[in-house]
Amino acid sequence: MANQSLTFGERMADRVTLGLGSWTFIILQSMLILLWLIMNVTAIHKPFDPFPFILLNLMLSFQAAYAAPIIMISQNRLATVDRQIAKKDLDISFTMQEEVERILASLATTTTLLQKLIEKEIQDT
Repeated sequence: MANQSLTFGERMADRVTLGLGSWTFIILQSMLILLWLIMNVTAIHKPFDPFPFILLNLMLSFQAAYAAPIIMISQNRLATVDRQIAKKDLDISFTMQEEVERILASLATTTTLLQKLIEKEIQDT
């Protein structure tokens, strides 16, 4: 499936999925969470998200709530592409099987004709 035939939503889902499924994202998110925790645990003044870090928990829940369906959109599209490719492969396999059967039939006919020729040659000698 060509990229030009993708909808805007499908292209965006693929881009987001590509980003979320990378080590860069995991490392950056881990660093941001660590920074968040350090800023709120060691805050000299009143921390903006004190323990048990409810705001951080809420933000991570929002991220998960949006990331999961976006990833599923991308995976569903890729599964559809995989099914189309598998169907084409199956069609090609059936076509090749028919061709092999035709070749085998032709070979059997040729073998039969050769045997008849050999028998006739033997009889003529």
